[in-house]
Amino acid sequence: MSFLDELNPQQREAVETTEGPVLILAGAGSGKTRVITFRIAYLIEKMGVMPESILAVTFTNKASAEMAERVEKLVGGLSVAKPVISTFHSFCVRVLRRDIEALRIPSTVPGQPPIGLTKNFVIYDESDQQQVVKGIMRRLGLDDKQLTPRNVLSRISWAKNHMLDPQEIYLQSGDPKTEKIAHIFEEYRKELRKANAMDFDDLLLEAMRLLKSVAAVREYYNRRFQYILVDEYQDTNRPQYELMRLLAGDLHNVCAVGDEDQSIYSWRGADIRNILEFERDFPEAKIVRLEQNYRSTQNILEAASVVVANNVRRKGKNLWTARQGGAKIGYYEAPDGENEALFAADTINRYVRQAGENGETARAAVLYRTNSQSRLFEEAMRRYQLKYHVVGGFSFYERAEIKDLISYLKVIQNPDDSVSLLRVINTPVRGIGKTTIEMIERLALETGLSMWGAVGEAISRQLLPARALAALKSFRDLIEDGRAMLAGTFVERVEDSAEAAAGESAAELRSAWTGEAPVPTRAVPTQPGQPGAAVPTQPSDDTDFDPGNFSFDFAAHDATDVDGTGEGARLSTIA
Repeated sequence: MSFLDELNPQQREAVETTEGPVLILAGAGSGKTRVITFRIAYLIEKMGVMPESILAVTFTNKASAEMAERVEKLVGGLSVAKPVISTFHSFCVRVLRRDIEALRIPSTVPGQPPIGLTKNFVIYDESDQQQVVKGIMRRLGLDDKQLTPRNVLSRISWAKNHMLDPQEIYLQSGDPKTEKIAHIFEEYRKELRKANAMDFDDLLLEAMRLLKSVAAVREYYNRRFQYILVDEYQDTNRPQYELMRLLAGDLHNVCAVGDEDQSIYSWRGADIRNILEFERDFPEAKIVRLEQNYRSTQNILEAASVVVANNVRRKGKNLWTARQGGAKIGYYEAPDGENEALFAADTINRYVRQAGENGETARAAVLYRTNSQSRLFEEAMRRYQLKYHVVGGFSFYERAEIKDLISYLKVIQNPDDSVSLLRVINTPVRGIGKTTIEMIERLALETGLSMWGAVGEAISRQLLPARALAALKSFRDLIEDGRAMLAGTFVERVEDSAEAAAGESAAELRSAWTGEAPVPTRAVPTQPGQPGAAVPTQPSDDTDFDPGNFSFDFAAHDATDVDGTGEGARLSTIA
């Protein structure tokens, strides 16, 4: 039996319409994920499309993983190659890691590298972004109590989602607060550029700019991806729409799946016009409506339909279900949060007791909007002696020790990442205090260098007391060791250091014995192309320590994973 026989007529029509643009209006519980996965399977199995020429994008790592698992079950044995199923941000990271340097422009200063981000860029999470904004506001003399960094970042994100730059925000401003945000926005962009870093909004904007500006890159992806599927299309913002349109090329083989009635993310940039005006953007588009609901009973569906019918901007659907009747909906208006929690606990307690009497396994869930509400519900559950489990809680990747470790890895990969460097420069404590850090920050600002460059400058120019210089040198050596491991040159670095140490010790002993000045040593790089330690001019004997006896096998790693959401923990963090 063909897997198409599992579909209803509307779902089958959506799967079999493969050529040209298709808009699938999928009501809640109508099987849209099944349609997307079956459509991918149909393209591969029935149409003979190469799996790697199919791109499916959605919004969460969980959704993309579920979609990939379903596709694997349907067509896993047909080909070694797999379709690309990814979140928007994770896909953009892949594109930028491969081709972002095509956006770099030559420097006007002879001998200087091109201007622009490199493939080793890092991705700043929310705490990194706040640290950058706090530093800018401190420098500009702005009070972070009247204008909080979180609020500033929210406005910056809004501007990026609407593809507005700082100059446009400034020109559109009607109050001093917005003008200040525009100034911070401009400085924020400069700081990220200097640190070879991006935030999550930049991933979309830079990928879009890359495809729009560099024809060769755009043509490559147009050839690579012949069929594009976009899930949760009602939640796309303008940069995501532009990205999809650029990837579609001239073939317009775009399948957008969404529901305008489920668009709830306008506050974070989702643009409902993307789904309402799909036919204007693609006049030849075919519209398929999925209206049979498989999830809910008739009572639930009717109540939801009455509410959503009040939406003004919608294409309209008539949802129906074969599951007649069902439990009636209850409504309770509590006078305060404590009463609300007690009502929920009492209701659950009665339900659990009744289910136990009937020999059933009781399962109940309480959904609340913010984490701060959990305390009241937990107290109420304890009062009724109900066992409970809080889903979520403190994220593993937000723990201090994990963020410290990730920051070390970020600095090793990209020393110009000033935010990560500031986090670890004195973690654990190594004698680099606040005064030293402030001097390095000031030096970086005056010279236009990154913090890492300023560290090297401070050491070479002996701008700090001996104790602080020794601590900075120790930190720099630690990072250089890590970079040598990453580059596969750690053995050479150890050999050079060992020879240098041996040469210096021999020179000191000779000087102490004879009373003569130490024999000069010659400088060799500790890493290719960098000034390094001194090595003796005399050859070493056979008893010298040989680091070559040790093998170091460091596997290459891909630092592009973003959810984060996430799309994740991001080394990034996409990932």
